[in-house]
Amino acid sequence: MSVDGTLDESERKVVNEFCHLLEKSKQLFNGLRDLPQYGHKQWQSYFGRTFDVYTKLWKFQQQHRQILDNKYGLKRWQIGEVASKIGQLYYHYYLRTSETNYLSESFSFYSAIRMRAYYSKATKEDSLSQVQIPDLMVKKLRYYARFIVVCLLLKKMKLVRDLVRELAKQIDDYTSTYEPEDQMEWNLVLGEIKAFIEADNIINVVDVDSSTIVLSHRLTPLNTPPADKGAPVYLSLQEILIVGNCHEQVKFSELTLDMFRMLQTLEREPQEDLTNQIYDVSPAPGRQLFENGDRSRRDNPHKYLLYKPTYGQLNTFLASAFKELPPNGAMLLYISADGCLGNAKHTDDAAYDLGGVVTNSRREGETPSKGKRPGVLKEMHCLHPGDLYPYTRKPLFLIVDSDNSSAFQGFPTLFGQPLVCLLSPEQVPTTMQDQHQKGNLFTLFLHCPLMAFCYVCNIIDIPITLWDKCQMQIDKFMAEASKLFVRARKLDHSYMQFFGDDFLRLLLLRFVLCYIVLILHRGFKGPSYYPVSHPSLPTDEILEHPSLYKIVLDLASILEVRGLFAEPGEGDIIA
Repeated sequence: MSVDGTLDESERKVVNEFCHLLEKSKQLFNGLRDLPQYGHKQWQSYFGRTFDVYTKLWKFQQQHRQILDNKYGLKRWQIGEVASKIGQLYYHYYLRTSETNYLSESFSFYSAIRMRAYYSKATKEDSLSQVQIPDLMVKKLRYYARFIVVCLLLKKMKLVRDLVRELAKQIDDYTSTYEPEDQMEWNLVLGEIKAFIEADNIINVVDVDSSTIVLSHRLTPLNTPPADKGAPVYLSLQEILIVGNCHEQVKFSELTLDMFRMLQTLEREPQEDLTNQIYDVSPAPGRQLFENGDRSRRDNPHKYLLYKPTYGQLNTFLASAFKELPPNGAMLLYISADGCLGNAKHTDDAAYDLGGVVTNSRREGETPSKGKRPGVLKEMHCLHPGDLYPYTRKPLFLIVDSDNSSAFQGFPTLFGQPLVCLLSPEQVPTTMQDQHQKGNLFTLFLHCPLMAFCYVCNIIDIPITLWDKCQMQIDKFMAEASKLFVRARKLDHSYMQFFGDDFLRLLLLRFVLCYIVLILHRGFKGPSYYPVSHPSLPTDEILEHPSLYKIVLDLASILEVRGLFAEPGEGDIIA
């Protein structure tokens, strides 16, 4: 353990205390994986104890660095490991609370590791280390992969590209030196990252010097759609489940592109209060770690991210979110998944006969059948509309992006609670059918309507000045549509129950924009190409209102793609 064998009493105490804190921190960190992934209260006290120990460990190694360097033989990669664990703690705390500020804190520790080159000698450590050099290299590669995920979520794309280049070099060094068994796995990780970045780069917004501008699509005061000042706020969005199960869609770190886009849409922009943070300080300096335990003070609704869940897993998380829903709280279930066809097209039993969306069978090579099952048997590895009926006992806002979304069209209101379903088109034009891996069009409209508008008009590059001018049209649309919702007399009361929440209002207004863009676009021909809402939104008061049509067509004119859109009332528009 000791490089210098002569330890006086005070030095021995320092080394022993460091070893104790290091061992305790490892035990607590390893115990995190045994905590339940759902619920709010079961895990918070354990996280608190883990943070406390890592805070003490981090401060202790700072205060006694010289003794630990000389007498214990503390190596820079070991300091990097502690910083990496703290970065992981903050990231997992972000996943459990949905508070984006913890994501920024995770970034600060990961960034410090790179800036201070803690892992720079991970391939050259001396033989006194108890860790084998290939294991050190794997720690370094895992650090890069985790840092890239955090940077992606914070939209730090220039840094992401730098990190990907560095990771590629590290993988080359690792595989050429050791010829490890996990060589293909790391190359697969690298390939996934590259494919994900490329697929997400649908529209290139360029500055005057032709450099790409990275735009954030989280909620800010600037893009929050206006609400009528006198309108009451009935419900607030409190629980969200984001489910991704599209077989062909690109993914990285158990996030499909649709999941990645939707989670940002349902978060507020993080406060930039960490820019000047000094990295070699304790985590969350001067902050109460568990301020977000008070649900009333949270910036963002709580989210669960479920990548290819089984039916059992999905049901467990749904039940947990349902149980945790406070009074006047609403639950949002967003599903991006391949369709699973039912037994019949016309039936009195919409609960199970129309199929639904696939869930994971967890058996390699087995996929739910796309064809009809014989007799009265239903597909087991499928989320049917009827599976969700019990959860309509509380306010439910459902979004389904699937090629079998119509299965969810006939949702009954069994318990008199607010219920809204926004359902994607089931078809896209043939020119877009080979683009499934780049995410679904409906989700893109809900994430960034202007990007989706450019995409359906085949616009790839757009100057920032033109983008800003077009964004003003989008804002104008949102303000006008918001007024129409408030004034509408034929509107089902469920909509106004949800409309007071900033996130749900944003989704409803972007749905209307998506509907109008697609119904006017000449390339989308027929009901299966248009999104559907349940209960139905009034056509004359909202969905086909002349003022909204005019704003969309003006937007097309600004982008010089007016010819792609039909005139309102033309025969090829199917209402």
